[in-house]
Amino acid sequence: MKALERHLEERRAQHLEQLIEWLSIPSVSALSEHKSDVRRAALFVQNALTTAGFEHAEVMETGGHPVVYADWLHAPGKPTVLVYGHYDVQPADPLHLWETPPFEPQIRDNQIYARGASDDKGPTFMHIKALEAILRIDGHLPLNIKFCIEGEEEVGSAHLSAFLEQHKTRFAADLVLISDTTMLGPDQPSICYGLRGLAACQIDVRTANSDLHSGLYGGAVPNAIHALVELLDTLHSKDGTITVDGFYDNIEGLSAEERKAYAELQHDDKAYQASLALTALHGEPGYSTLERLWTRPTLEINGIYGGFQGEGTKTVIPNEAHAKITCRLVPNQNPEDILNKIKAHVEAHTPTGAKVTFTPMDSGHPYLAPYDHPAIQLAANAYTHAYGVKAAFTRMGGSIPVVETFSQLFHIPVVLMGFGLNDENFHAPNEHFSLVNFDKGLRTLCYYYKHLPDALSPQSL
Repeated sequence: MKALERHLEERRAQHLEQLIEWLSIPSVSALSEHKSDVRRAALFVQNALTTAGFEHAEVMETGGHPVVYADWLHAPGKPTVLVYGHYDVQPADPLHLWETPPFEPQIRDNQIYARGASDDKGPTFMHIKALEAILRIDGHLPLNIKFCIEGEEEVGSAHLSAFLEQHKTRFAADLVLISDTTMLGPDQPSICYGLRGLAACQIDVRTANSDLHSGLYGGAVPNAIHALVELLDTLHSKDGTITVDGFYDNIEGLSAEERKAYAELQHDDKAYQASLALTALHGEPGYSTLERLWTRPTLEINGIYGGFQGEGTKTVIPNEAHAKITCRLVPNQNPEDILNKIKAHVEAHTPTGAKVTFTPMDSGHPYLAPYDHPAIQLAANAYTHAYGVKAAFTRMGGSIPVVETFSQLFHIPVVLMGFGLNDENFHAPNEHFSLVNFDKGLRTLCYYYKHLPDALSPQSL
């Protein structure tokens, strides 16, 4: 390991120059004007993988933005790891809030500032460089490696499932390794072994055939906004419990071991509340804040609109109102089933005089890995090697739908080794990535790859 770490130190400046070049490409997958930039970022990945010593590097078409594939398959009898990442980034708006231009990377206070620095170009780049270092020092890898670096993660990976199904043999592996999650803190690495799923929908309420004068019609006709508010109020009890019939069916309770582990993290509710300028925290009773964030389902109203929005007053009774809803789901909850239950609830609670349309939208399944799996336990040891502290085992409140895609398609474990931090402004202005975690993360990954064949041996599984 000392030779590997010395190699990384000697080439640090070169690696950062290359990362800066990649971050300078505005690969915004959501905006059509950046289509050529997205492809340029894919070509950068292809060249970086080839230069690192990988073979069969190819930009593969998907029907949308391409996937970059490469491999090194010269370790017969050893396991195969599929490394997933994404090279597309979120739009940079609002631009005026950036201290420096989002696609002109700057290093300040040992942080690299640019759109995509933390999500997910920085962490993905680290895998390429860690494996390149092993190839340079040892002349070979201790296992077989495949890469799947996509360009549509920030727009829902719309084409990835069908693409992977079509090329299932090519991407087959024994384990998937992803660095697109966060650590608990700057000095507290963590392994995420669970993700919540997603179920989204829109509710549209209509009453009369047009907006109506509030003086001529007020008191005699239904108001679409009143109806929508009345309907939305039926989705929760006052203590935060979701009241949709069957919403909590089949959810498994937390094990005593997990509850103990989360309690030992000593989450500071008061500091958390203060950091968000809240007067109180609120959520399903009977659970701690971390348990609510990581292991319990939610139903959130994300947007509500209708009626007059302009300056001043308009005496009108709106004839339509709209709400957008997303649910975060936990294991044993199926997005389609949950959306059907919400639809049934909406239909049963439609207010008098209202016509309600329910439209299902995005969805993704939850994921939970056994955190006693040797490959996940090895991740903890790798963090300890680089950071000098014991890694925590956590779940994450967000969703990464591709994780469940890999799990369902290949029936293999997915290991989530994050190196970003929650305050690094991914998806927001002034996104940045800690170069301390860049350096320590490279050491972590080298240790992990070197020891992974033993963790995946038949004796360990």
